[in-house]
Amino acid sequence: MSDFTSNFWSVFITAASVVGIAACLLLLWVTARKKVAANGDNTTGHVWDGDLREMNNPLPLWWVGLFILTIVFSVGYLVLYPGLGNFAGKLGWTTAGEYQAEVAQADQALGPLYADFAATPPEKLADNAPAMAIGERLFMNNCAQCHGSDARGSKGFPNLTDGDWLHGGTPDKILETITHGRIGNMPPMAAAVGTPEDVKNVANYVLSLSGSPHDSLRAALGKSKFTVCVACHGVGGKGNQALGAPNLSDDIWLHGWGEAAIVAMVNNGKTNQMPAQQGKLTEAQIHVLASYVWGLSNNPIVAAK
Repeated sequence: MSDFTSNFWSVFITAASVVGIAACLLLLWVTARKKVAANGDNTTGHVWDGDLREMNNPLPLWWVGLFILTIVFSVGYLVLYPGLGNFAGKLGWTTAGEYQAEVAQADQALGPLYADFAATPPEKLADNAPAMAIGERLFMNNCAQCHGSDARGSKGFPNLTDGDWLHGGTPDKILETITHGRIGNMPPMAAAVGTPEDVKNVANYVLSLSGSPHDSLRAALGKSKFTVCVACHGVGGKGNQALGAPNLSDDIWLHGWGEAAIVAMVNNGKTNQMPAQQGKLTEAQIHVLASYVWGLSNNPIVAAK
């Protein structure tokens, strides 16, 4: 309820809950007092389909008792737990609090195990089967949504199994990336490159760097225009891991391959974000996860999973 800027919804939900319970009580009271005149055969006189008669029997006691019990339970629940708008309930229970308690309980139970893992270098931890089983679960729960369950990525999401790294593939760099996240920004460069034809020429030159199919004449014309890209991608397009600038000569295409894809990138630019896991995962969990990710491209046992 705190997300709303006015108190209207709190009042509305409180009123709806109270009126609903009051209506149930009123219905029970009215039906208990109302007496329907019965005929000598204990029917109300209503007949359907020629011979189907409505009997004048009272509600079963078990049904009435269950109805009353439901009302009592509802009142008790709304007193103890949140349900009446902004009223938090006498117990102060919240879903966030329950989640934090469960996380704290799990951290306490797994603390000794993670302590052993934290003392082991990632290169050795990648050979630890129990640690990698935990790392795989951490990956599935926190990374697979973008990088895929097999960690091979997809368009716009890096493949973590091929040894090609935007910011470096050492254990320390992977740990840094997972902890703090990354923001990759390729600014629109069409104005700096020149005309649309110049952009196409540069695209073909970029394709030529990796030996990909390209127009050799356009590539020759685009080589001089590529100088505006050298600041990030380096001479020869080898990339710069300090900036997260990809290697353009290795025939690995994060955002699509071909002249059209490269032209679109030069014209429109691209911003990618890897969210930080610090605060979501503990330091020990990040250590295990980083070891697992490093092992995907460096440890045959992990890569084979």
